[in-house]
Amino acid sequence: MQYSILHPTNVSGLILISPLPPYGFGGTRDADGTPCWPDFAGSGGGTVNPEFIARIQQQDRSSDDANSPRNVMNQFYFLPPFRVSPDVEEMFVDSMLSTKIGDGFYPGGSIPSPNWPGTAPGLDGVANAMSPKYVNLSGLAQVYPHFPVLWIRGDADQIVSDQSIFDLGTLGKLGLVPGWPGEEVYPPQPMVTQMRTVL
Repeated sequence: MQYSILHPTNVSGLILISPLPPYGFGGTRDADGTPCWPDFAGSGGGTVNPEFIARIQQQDRSSDDANSPRNVMNQFYFLPPFRVSPDVEEMFVDSMLSTKIGDGFYPGGSIPSPNWPGTAPGLDGVANAMSPKYVNLSGLAQVYPHFPVLWIRGDADQIVSDQSIFDLGTLGKLGLVPGWPGEEVYPPQPMVTQMRTVL
């Protein structure tokens, strides 16, 4: 999407497969990508489950804990009860465990915020690169000359969704993150609605 915005004459068509929401992941409140807070609190490196990060660092291949990479993959990347074949599952776990953790990598740094949930995006790393502080792909709607865009997504996607289970607005609404300031201040990010609006 970013390449298409910068170089539209080089693009004859675009296929989007489960794309990042056009206003990044986390921290926005409506179809137009309005930030919930000026510092984009609730997005970036500080929002990633620390237990999941620890289990990647420990090279955890087990299914003993809900936060193990294997269980996260099978619970959220796929729609249960679907499972890939055991050999493919092992390849996917290998790939997850190859993730480099630390400064500049996954998930990236964070800074304290006075706004709920208390963390704002830092300057580096994977999760910060997906924060609305740094991502705005809505310019795709103004690209000229126009080209066809095919958007492919799963209708049961739990990650990129208007009720994403990885979004702190959703988790707060479900009572899973304390101190949620309510729907008026920090609703679940309408990720699919944002993409529909841009397209």
